[in-house]
Amino acid sequence: MSKAKVSGEFEFAPLRSLDDFLLESARFQIPNVRDLEKWGYRVTSNLLYYQTNYFLTALIIFTIVGVIHPVQVAAGFIVTSVIFMAFCYITNERATASQFKRKHPIISVLVILAGGYFVTYMLGSLLIFLLGIFLPISVTFIHASLRLRNLKNKISNRVETLGLKKTPMGIFLEELGIEQEVF
Repeated sequence: MSKAKVSGEFEFAPLRSLDDFLLESARFQIPNVRDLEKWGYRVTSNLLYYQTNYFLTALIIFTIVGVIHPVQVAAGFIVTSVIFMAFCYITNERATASQFKRKHPIISVLVILAGGYFVTYMLGSLLIFLLGIFLPISVTFIHASLRLRNLKNKISNRVETLGLKKTPMGIFLEELGIEQEVF
């Protein structure tokens, strides 16, 4: 599969074959946890090389969780959204929130109790939704940690490191401050 170019500086990485990603030609080994730099380099290299495969894997896992528990995933999304919006409002409108607490202390306590009850009541749905998010992240990290790099992986990562192409994962890792070293 060829690379689909989106703009002058951004392109999607190709989808790697299932044989290369997971089956016969794939080599796996437990990383040396005492050498964190080498392990981090392996994870970063695999994230860059198999990024399209990881994206599809995450989409499939999230879809499976959503098909098995559709109501809980939707409710968990709503709970997460409400919590996020409440957090954003409270942090951005501190003066208004503290004024409201001073003027209406009983209502403030009731709102906090109702919010706590809402989160507790919806905790199962929230956990299912978070499982749908963190399970693909865990699977990706485990695969990237265990998968040994091959020659194509190393060459592809050199091209990314030298800045000859930019991929979504490369931009994401760069924003996180994770630099790929040139060996």
